[in-house]
Amino acid sequence: MIGVLVLVGAYLVGSIPVGVLVGRAYGVDVRAVGSGNIGTANVLRTLGKTAGGLTLAGDFLKGFVPVLAAKYLAVGEPWEIGAGLAALVGASYSVFLGFGGGKAVAASLGVLSALTPWMALLGLLVYVPVVALSRYTSLGALVTAAVLPVAAFFAYPRDLTPNRFQFVTLMAVLVVWRHRENIRRLLAGTERKLGQKAG
Repeated sequence: MIGVLVLVGAYLVGSIPVGVLVGRAYGVDVRAVGSGNIGTANVLRTLGKTAGGLTLAGDFLKGFVPVLAAKYLAVGEPWEIGAGLAALVGASYSVFLGFGGGKAVAASLGVLSALTPWMALLGLLVYVPVVALSRYTSLGALVTAAVLPVAAFFAYPRDLTPNRFQFVTLMAVLVVWRHRENIRRLLAGTERKLGQKAG
């Protein structure tokens, strides 16, 4: 029963639309400006660094906290991983937004940081240089989503349990799926770069 409550709680925490709440504090509906996404990149473009930083921190925590709570309650690894997955589903398909949501990138980092810290560090080591060189946050997320399952494959089963390997793969698939419109824009050359003001 505790495990089920952990999953429900994780989904609800993951569903918190941090970007929307930050935007409201600034008197802006971020869903109606820029790309319309509620994540850090769009908030950063439309409202600036402070708002973007708050959104990043909030989205990170809504992935990190549910897994940490599951660990504290000692419900076992499958439930910890389930909490992480539930939080990511909430971030992508929020009950508070009519089952819409963000791209789950920051929330994924939060989940990995609580679940498998070395994978989170590897993700950052891939994501940051790609974004720095290309100026595309979406490309950074996509390249990271491609690299992490490969790293997980080579780490399994010595450094990664079967459940964690499966989670990393599912997480990568979700991130790529949520970026399908970005993929189209990247291919068309119309994707906005980091630092480019929302129009």
